[in-house]
Amino acid sequence: MQNCNETRNSEYYSQEDYPIVEKYDSHVHINSFNPAFLDFAAKNNFRLLSLNVAAPEYVPIEIQQDFAVEHLKKHADRFAYTTSFHIENIGDSSWQERTIGYLRESFARGACGVKVWKNIGMEYKDGKGTFVMIDDPRLDPIWDFIEKNNKTLVGHLGEPKNCWLPLEKMTVKNDREYFAGHPEYHMFLHPEFPSYEKQIEARDNMLAKHPRLRFNGAHLASLEWSLDELAKRLDKFPNMVVDMAERISHIQYQTVQDHQKVYDFFIKYQDRVLYSTDLVFDDSQAPEDFLKHADETWKSHWAFFTSDQVMKAPEVSEKFEALHLPRVVIDKLYRKNAEKWFPLTLTQ
Repeated sequence: MQNCNETRNSEYYSQEDYPIVEKYDSHVHINSFNPAFLDFAAKNNFRLLSLNVAAPEYVPIEIQQDFAVEHLKKHADRFAYTTSFHIENIGDSSWQERTIGYLRESFARGACGVKVWKNIGMEYKDGKGTFVMIDDPRLDPIWDFIEKNNKTLVGHLGEPKNCWLPLEKMTVKNDREYFAGHPEYHMFLHPEFPSYEKQIEARDNMLAKHPRLRFNGAHLASLEWSLDELAKRLDKFPNMVVDMAERISHIQYQTVQDHQKVYDFFIKYQDRVLYSTDLVFDDSQAPEDFLKHADETWKSHWAFFTSDQVMKAPEVSEKFEALHLPRVVIDKLYRKNAEKWFPLTLTQ
């Protein structure tokens, strides 16, 4: 193994550097008081950002926040979390006041941001039977409050473009598996729902209305299918970054098509992309099975970004060449960008 001085003096990292380099996975979900994931992350030099999310398969966001606050008390040097809020009853006269009150309490408890989910735009309808989109004026006071408090809004808005395609035409295996198992979110089956283009348009409209809002487009901002389209948004919205959670397979797929374009994207936008996985840890699984999966995921991704080897991934049908990004870029993707957008409590 290289020593720390050799690592600092090298232009590139190697697989042997993985355990000694400080890293930050900026999109996980820890829905348990069990510290096993945090302990394992610490052994691998990972800090973690856990996102509360109002997803039906998770426990309520209030309980998710209790999990997060407990971990924050014990591990403030390597753990952070974002809160969330309920979109239901947005038409009530007291909804904005209640929501801002919950966010204010969350910030006081240590939340460094707020997460919104795809139920906005793809699931929830108001009392008039209309889909509530992310640019709905009733949400503007919420974004203003987040901006005023200098917190980051994380938006899982829309879905991969594959979501609007039949299963057999989807580009990566993980999308085919997810939407086969979640037909309620497979928009190809629901043409009466807002289109992919409407989802992206609403998000862009919201950002145009709130140019000073710190925004992290989760899952490559649902523009995972085209780095060109993603680059256009990063150019247009300077207060926007993106995370790669559960979309690295899409980057690998595009690497098969045009390796140089993908490499150039990460060089140009090295300050705007955050490494993340979307790993979910809860009490429904054996910790040892989860930790094995986390270990394999982290090490495979590290090889993709740092090495020059030819790789295979179960989500992508063809082999692809790893990106072999310079150390200075890796440090930003894996730590520095996340520290800027989601500071740990001790550094705020």
